[in-house]
Amino acid sequence: MAGGGGRPRCPPGALLAVAAVVVAAGWVRAEPKGEQSIDLIGKNEVYGDTRHEVNVFVKVFTNSPFLVCMDLALSQERIIDPSYMWIGPDGRGLEGQGYVNLTETGKLMVMGFRESMSGAYTCTLSYKVIEAATQEETEIVEEYKFMVYAYREADHAYRVSARFRTTHCKLNINGLFIEKLSKILNSTISYLTCHITESSYKCHSIRTPKNGLQYELFVNFLVNPFAPGWEEVCHEVPYDCEDVTNRRVRQAAEQIGKFFYQLRQILKYEFHAVPAVQYVDNSFSMTPIDSCRPGFGKNHHTHQNCASCCVVCGPGTYSPNNEVTCRTCASPQARTYGAKSCY
Repeated sequence: MAGGGGRPRCPPGALLAVAAVVVAAGWVRAEPKGEQSIDLIGKNEVYGDTRHEVNVFVKVFTNSPFLVCMDLALSQERIIDPSYMWIGPDGRGLEGQGYVNLTETGKLMVMGFRESMSGAYTCTLSYKVIEAATQEETEIVEEYKFMVYAYREADHAYRVSARFRTTHCKLNINGLFIEKLSKILNSTISYLTCHITESSYKCHSIRTPKNGLQYELFVNFLVNPFAPGWEEVCHEVPYDCEDVTNRRVRQAAEQIGKFFYQLRQILKYEFHAVPAVQYVDNSFSMTPIDSCRPGFGKNHHTHQNCASCCVVCGPGTYSPNNEVTCRTCASPQARTYGAKSCY
């Protein structure tokens, strides 16, 4: 096609596209489908693709990147008389809506993104192609679809286990020791608004080749970031609540790790008499445990590009608690994003 403003159609393999992006605190992680330009990340822009919908994951309370109503190849050309029409997930036009920033060049930003804003954002682009020889005008219409999902960072907790040697399983001192241990650990991490939960132990008899029969307490507990008062911490920085709680529980876990290291030193070097309960060297272990807020869950299959994120539950699914998966409704009552129940 000749003339100014004509668009040479590139073969599909040569088109540049971004299939999915993750947006958090003003930056973008991009996952490619086909080729992509690194420049897209720095510009905080996501281009459409006429061949498939583009998945975008936006952290709650932040602004989405600019969704560009054209693909990357078209953006490199001169376009005559372009016009843009954006439709939101509810099927209504977005022009004039107070929660969007819609530029004259067809770029859309959704501000203060919440789970209810998730869904399909569709843009129709129309422009003209003028034949140089005849000045004949032809209107071209392209449609771009973006699937935009709210997400949260997973809430972290830590499962801690350790072993202690005791003189016998049938001793009251065993339970008293675990109770005292929990109180000490809670006191150690209380300033971080974290606490010990799900504390438990079992006593086992163990036959060893060299020392004969011994008895050990297998202790388990959870380092939980939601001790009384954690809400006040989140009220100070509501937009990064998960970031704050996750940082605090990580600090709490580190403090407990230091405690067990010091406990080993105290029992080894400072006690003149062997105590009734002894820590088993190198038995301390700590495993991170993730959970999602109600209305959010992880799905490694459908959200591969945000596999570590807690993504908003889609229509027909829900999450009533802090599990990491969205449940499927028996019948499709849940028609909104972020449902905490099917009704």
